[in-house]
Amino acid sequence: MGQNQAHGEEDPDSEVALQHIQELYRKFANECPSGNLHLHEFKKIFGFSKNSTEEESAYMENVFRSFDTNGDGHIDFLEYVAAVHLILRGKLKDKLVWSFKVFDRDGNGSLDRAEVGLIIKVRHRTRAQPQEPNSTRNVDEIVERIFALIDKNNDSEISLEEFIDGAEKDPWVLNQLKLNIGPCEWFMEHDTEDFYY
Repeated sequence: MGQNQAHGEEDPDSEVALQHIQELYRKFANECPSGNLHLHEFKKIFGFSKNSTEEESAYMENVFRSFDTNGDGHIDFLEYVAAVHLILRGKLKDKLVWSFKVFDRDGNGSLDRAEVGLIIKVRHRTRAQPQEPNSTRNVDEIVERIFALIDKNNDSEISLEEFIDGAEKDPWVLNQLKLNIGPCEWFMEHDTEDFYY
């Protein structure tokens, strides 16, 4: 295959990728006729409304900011394609770096218990599972267990390195730290089996 590409023959995967990009563009242009996806539209697509909690809203704002790589307040088509690629086809380490960015609300490069607790709490609320009566206590217990397992230097903060290392080594930690942003069908109507880590 490498020799064929060297002699100018097209890679069938690039043809498929081009077809997917064209599909993505049609979907993006239909949903975002202005050419940009704004925060209020992003929240609507992912099912967040005026009835959503402040925590859920903050979570979605962090997800939005993580996709708005140039920080201009909207997601353009290139940022959208990069997000689709990350969510559907990204490597585990890249997804973990992205997850860390979403967890890190204040952008200081480390996670404290409040930041981890917020995401865990929102994830529990937005999952399709029924709410447990002691969910606050359960969230606190989950956060404490995460810190016990991955805060190697016991400084009450999780660095990016600790986050990645802990998630890669422990399936329970990975399950707790992976993000589910909702309707992956909005990103792509096929090939969604790779959506989760």
